[in-house]
Parts: sequence; structure tokens; C-alpha cells
Amino acid sequence: MTPEEKSIFIRKKLDELFPQPDIPLQHRDPFTLLVAVVLSAQTTDAQVNRVTAALFERAKTAQEMTRLSEQEILDIVRSCGLAPQKARAISALSRILVERYGGCVPQSFQELESLPGVGHKSASVVMSQAFGKPAFPVDTHIHRLAKRWGLSSGKNVVQTEKDLKSLFPEQAWGKLHLQIIYFGRRYCPARGHDPRYCPICSCINAHDEDEV
Repeated sequence: MTPEEKSIFIRKKLDELFPQPDIPLQHRDPFTLLVAVVLSAQTTDAQVNRVTAALFERAKTAQEMTRLSEQEILDIVRSCGLAPQKARAISALSRILVERYGGCVPQSFQELESLPGVGHKSASVVMSQAFGKPAFPVDTHIHRLAKRWGLSSGKNVVQTEKDLKSLFPEQAWGKLHLQIIYFGRRYCPARGHDPRYCPICSCINAHDEDEV
């Protein structure tokens, strides 16, 4: 199968398995999603959701977050990996949002990526899931599966994002981002994966073997 043929099959299969994928990070608006995304690095979604439930009780807007000290934020998010850096970033980005954007989250990659603790992947999640803008966030699951499925060389996440954007229609990027994450967790793990029982790998591998 060519990458183009694989992309068509994969999209159809993902639509069958995860027709309406939910955003795994609990949030109320662009600001709370942004904070949750910053907290999500090297931490499970379940742990982030536990932490943000407590954090957003104290501060659910940028203005309210600026009234908490960095130490108060750290005390709440301490169970997340890299907690000191994340607390510092949340405190700083909240001040910037209030001072520069009236407390609102900006709707451009350049402005989002200028915020403390916000890289390209995090900005892509916010642009896609909060604002419905075309973006294809590439996390470790997506990077790994794109290589496993032969959709990208897997050289780096930048190349993977470029390859996926070229294979899938723009209007599907945001949904596919979530679908691939859920699929990787349930059917296609990094370790102990048996492709014979994977709804996608089994079909792609069998088809490729038939062509040899």
C-alpha cells in the first residue's frame, strides 16, 4: 500500500472505532485548556485532570491565576512531572495574558508559542481544540504510529507533522489527532505490541506482504 492508500484506510478505520473522540483534558474554555496542556507534559491525562480540578477551583481565569503565588500553584500541581517549571510557566503566562491580551488566550501560533511553557505541539492543541483552527499536534503516540504505519520516516516530529498534513485533509486534522492518540493507547502500544491483533497494523502488514 502506498502512504496515500494507507491514509485512506486508516482514516476510515479510526472513524469506525472512534467516531466522536473527546478531548481527554478536562477544561472549560481556551485558558483552562492551555493550562491543562502545559501541565500534560510527561504526565498522564488522568493525573492532569485530578490536578486541574483542584487548581481551577482556586483560579479558573488568567486574572484569578495571577492572584495566586507561584508557590501556591506549585503546591497544587506538585504531583505532575516537572511541577516547578510548570508552576512557573502557568504563573508567568497568566500575567502575560492579563497584561497583553486582556486575559484572553491569543489565536495565533506565533503569540501562543511566545508564552512560557508553550511549544509548537501545545500551541497546536489549543489552536485545534479550543479555536477550531487547522493544526495537527504531533505527540509521542502520533509520532510513533506514523512511523510504524509507514506514513512518515519518523525522523523527527517536525517531519512527521509535515508528512501527516500532506496525507490527510485539513478539516480532519484535529479529529485525527485525538483518534490516533486513543487508538495508540488501546490497540497499538509501544511495547508488547502484536501487529496480528491490531485493527490497523494487521491489515497494512498483510497487504504489504501480499505485494511482495
